[in-house]
Amino acid sequence: MTNSRVAIIGGGLGGLCLAQGLHRAGVDVTVHERDRTPGDRLQGYRIHIDPTGARALNECLPKDLWERFLATATRSGRDFGFLTEKMGRLMVLETPPRQDPLDDHHSISRVTLRELLLSGLSDVVRFDRTYERYTREPDGTVTLHFADGTTENADVVVAADGGNSRVRRQYLPHARRIDTGILTVAGRFPLTAETRAQVVPRLWRGPNMIIPPRGCGMFTAPQEFTREEAGRDGAGDYVMWVFGASTGRFPTGLSDMTGQELRDTVAEMVTGWHPDLRRLVTASAPESVSLLPVRTAVPVEPWPATNITLLGDAVHSMTPMRGIGANAALRDACLLTRALRDGADPVTAIADYETQMREYGFAAVRRSLRAARQFVDDNRLARAAFRGALRLAGHLPSLRRKALS
Repeated sequence: MTNSRVAIIGGGLGGLCLAQGLHRAGVDVTVHERDRTPGDRLQGYRIHIDPTGARALNECLPKDLWERFLATATRSGRDFGFLTEKMGRLMVLETPPRQDPLDDHHSISRVTLRELLLSGLSDVVRFDRTYERYTREPDGTVTLHFADGTTENADVVVAADGGNSRVRRQYLPHARRIDTGILTVAGRFPLTAETRAQVVPRLWRGPNMIIPPRGCGMFTAPQEFTREEAGRDGAGDYVMWVFGASTGRFPTGLSDMTGQELRDTVAEMVTGWHPDLRRLVTASAPESVSLLPVRTAVPVEPWPATNITLLGDAVHSMTPMRGIGANAALRDACLLTRALRDGADPVTAIADYETQMREYGFAAVRRSLRAARQFVDDNRLARAAFRGALRLAGHLPSLRRKALS
């Protein structure tokens, strides 16, 4: 495989992790990224890296970059709360830090992680390359066509170009990505010594799932930067909040609203909740508030393997409700790195990769969609039963351990 040319379409986390792994293995790899410069994506929330994602990064990254990741990321080691809209405690899962970082959970700025993944790839990543389509050549190779009129030939093409993947549309036109009928609005409550005193400590000590009687939900999570990160995405420490509900529960015209209008809409919808939850919303800067429609891939039946394949959101995009999309993409990148670096016939290697990827990837899609539907469940009896089960588990260590697993 080391003599084959691998072209990756998309320079997100999964594509760059794959590039790091293949470059480290001596594979001829290029990344084609539509952003004009490395600094075009200096925005985004912090992301959660679970043990699966951590092991993928450890395997794909050179030792110095792995050590930079550990120095920059924060170890989770925080309790996860399940609370009512009145801040009543249903259950709190205790998650102390693990001794081995490969078995632990980490939090890192998306900006910082992308900068890290770009390190050492200046000759690999090509910016301002907007992919349009591919054609197949008689010798089996693939020619990539870009918006500037240029082309490039490759032996293997990997689609890492996200949920709206142009490669997938051409290669697997029957693979659909649909609207779930759920909308979320997200914002940032700034964390300072003064604002910490304005809300109960539970809201800045760990992530929480807020579960009202029916129809909607809220997720909150403190996002604190290490000294090494120093708020590279332009924000200081903050509590991220995400409010979600079915489309019909929101007023019409949501997509045309400004950040302030979105913030005011959510504040109105949580009238009657605990005042500190409402304060998270009302004290967020309007420019930090955004609308995030929830979409998901539809699992498809296996397709014949070729020298074109896909990873991450390009094939199994999922709702954000379980926070596993980025980790699934990193797992894809690690598995595909192993497949392509071991000298096997590329199509055979890709077939093995896709067999495994489809199984865990689409299983994650289904779990994530189920969690999203539970998040906005409009059945009052079902929600009451769920809250009761959480309270029971909160008092029984065996059930609490099962929930944590």
